[in-house]
Amino acid sequence: MRTQLDHPRIAVFISPHGYGHAARAAAVVEEMHDLDPAIEFEIFTTVPRWFFDDSLSAHFKYHPFVTDIGLVQKTPLQVDLEGTILRLDRFLPFAPTLIEELVSTVKARGCRLILCDIAPVGILVAKEAGIPSILIENFTWDWVYEEYLGEKPEIERHLHYLKELFALADVHIKTAPACSPSGADLFTRPVSRKLKRSSHEIRKSLGVPEDARLAMITMGGVPLRYPFLEKIAQHKEVFFLIPGGARTFQVQRNLILLPHRSGYHHPDLVNAADAVIGKAGYSTLAEVYRAGVPFGYVVRKRFRESEVLASFIDTHMKGLPVAENEFENASWLSRLNELFALPRLLPEGPNGAAQVARFLLSSRFCLLK
Repeated sequence: MRTQLDHPRIAVFISPHGYGHAARAAAVVEEMHDLDPAIEFEIFTTVPRWFFDDSLSAHFKYHPFVTDIGLVQKTPLQVDLEGTILRLDRFLPFAPTLIEELVSTVKARGCRLILCDIAPVGILVAKEAGIPSILIENFTWDWVYEEYLGEKPEIERHLHYLKELFALADVHIKTAPACSPSGADLFTRPVSRKLKRSSHEIRKSLGVPEDARLAMITMGGVPLRYPFLEKIAQHKEVFFLIPGGARTFQVQRNLILLPHRSGYHHPDLVNAADAVIGKAGYSTLAEVYRAGVPFGYVVRKRFRESEVLASFIDTHMKGLPVAENEFENASWLSRLNELFALPRLLPEGPNGAAQVARFLLSSRFCLLK
């Protein structure tokens, strides 16, 4: 029998590229906690601590640490390739003293396993610490960087270094929509955080009648000024909900603008909507998929993941593609009724987070029992 002094601990290294990796990792952490509440977590990332405070009931310690560069963004839809390479040049390869410090930390905290949502430094730390590592991904950065080799051949040295690090993971888990068909120890359905409140509760709290149409607009965790608020406000028969649309909670007739930390659980907002319009990032796609609501999706140009996500939406979800210029000038409003007319398509089978948690807690690699 475990005592309070013998709680198993898992270190979790999370890429701070947007909030999608944090959302996926949090979903897995919460499912693992549900299966074994004794597990404690050590979270390493620069994603704000509040994100995990609001997402998790599991006990965790937060370590503010730059775990990954990924891609530097100019906007939610545009990549700063020059800025990315400059930061990669400063970040890689990892300094031995940095790895030694992290190894010392995870050992001192008694971590028996390191879980990485695509932050490769965690895999190297696990290797040096002599504990198992789990890689969770639907793409890895070396695969993404291949897209830019023709334009920026200097990115190749980082590509090869990261590819070697990702290959060191003891267990490799791919979550749908997976970008590469190469082998893994486990393939899962899309991973999303669980609901906390019902659609009825959310609508009542927001002041949206049950019989009113509610469209949610979201561009993920990257701040954005929305240039079309006056245009959408003219559609008085529809309520528009925009997380991250303002620094404070604001209601302007049919516009509901929320700060990034609003007190509302993002999957609950998605579930309460009749349609979602926004960037096709991983966590938004997974939450829309789980809720089954129609998705007016905007893909990022020159981001290799986009084609895979769009294909998944077209095949497994109900949605309409929205071009970047359509989104910015709000011409998508002319297709809003078409989007609302699409039926909900609830998914079959378990949430991918539950699949991951069950696999890890029954796996010989977990070493937690």
